[in-house]
Amino acid sequence: MSTNTSSSNEALIGREDLNDLEAILAVSASDQHESIKAVHDNADAIFTWDYEKGSRPALNKLYEKAKVSMWNGETDLPWDTVVDQEQVARDNMALGTFGDIDLSHTPFAKWNDDDWAHLGMEFQNWSLSQFMHGEQGALICTAKIVETVPWIDAKYYAPTQVMDEARHVEVFAKYLDTKLNGHYPLNPHLGLLLDDVIEDSRWDMTYLGMQIMVEGLALAAFGFMHQLTTEPLLKKLLRYVMSDEARHVAFGVLSLKEYYADLSDAEMMERQEFAFEAAVRMRDRFMQQEVWERMGLKPREVLPLLLDNPNRLLFQQMLFTKIVPNCKKLGLLDRNDGWLRHKFEELGVIQFEDLTDTSDEYESFALGTAELSESTSSMTA
Repeated sequence: MSTNTSSSNEALIGREDLNDLEAILAVSASDQHESIKAVHDNADAIFTWDYEKGSRPALNKLYEKAKVSMWNGETDLPWDTVVDQEQVARDNMALGTFGDIDLSHTPFAKWNDDDWAHLGMEFQNWSLSQFMHGEQGALICTAKIVETVPWIDAKYYAPTQVMDEARHVEVFAKYLDTKLNGHYPLNPHLGLLLDDVIEDSRWDMTYLGMQIMVEGLALAAFGFMHQLTTEPLLKKLLRYVMSDEARHVAFGVLSLKEYYADLSDAEMMERQEFAFEAAVRMRDRFMQQEVWERMGLKPREVLPLLLDNPNRLLFQQMLFTKIVPNCKKLGLLDRNDGWLRHKFEELGVIQFEDLTDTSDEYESFALGTAELSESTSSMTA
């Protein structure tokens, strides 16, 4: 199997150089101002008449865990918390985005603290908007999994995730509407990935694109934001969402591990290529070009500064701390002469391969007894 990075990158992502800014910025969404979008779903709905519950014990365990882990986004979060978005932004001053880079000859040379605080607020608006859009993508994709997966234990678990995702969309939308000061449309790179996942007719590709790639990156991103935020409502919101997301990613790992063990090299190659394309699109989305445009800046002038910042590079790499070990668990890294391993080396993320995969750690994200008791009390009140 060839590992010629130039030709394969061109064929898969439309450019040879992963950091080709012109190609990255050329991706746009023409329908971003529409309130409804239709995507053609090519999959068949699969019925199964085998109702033996527990024939896949790991999925059954996950299902039983989900039954007792529900929380209420309306009553379990302290929505009466006063959020001073500007102060939160000042506490996490966006100047740190550029580290120690000399900005004296850049568009930021004359910026004052108010400008940096404004940028910080836009970062918040953008990040939580993309989380919200991604959660709706997960809502749609998991509903598709209910229809398309052939195993009854997976059909039992998947609807619990549909409920989880509806709750996640609800709480992110409410936080944006009542605590922050603006929404952003769906990032076009994320939009293209969601379209690919929904349009593919193969049920395992829905799992791979959403459960492993999109949800895996979200779990890592939520963890970083949870650690860094000083805002108590958002911290609790993220804590609750992460407890669900870990189960969702584990659902993908546990399901695909069995299925991928029997695939041919050619079939696995298609999955490896899909995982690489998804990884690049998710990385590109964090260029945040929509923020720079809203701030009146030209992304072509700003993004080279970000790419030169080692702290920013480290942040982007750390977003793959869940994806890489999960891909390894699925056998995706090393099939076909290590094709995906070479691609993750090119992306600079292969160093995470030996971290614990999510199917072995999801219970560590579970809500504690006190948190669940609080949730149960609110639902019965």
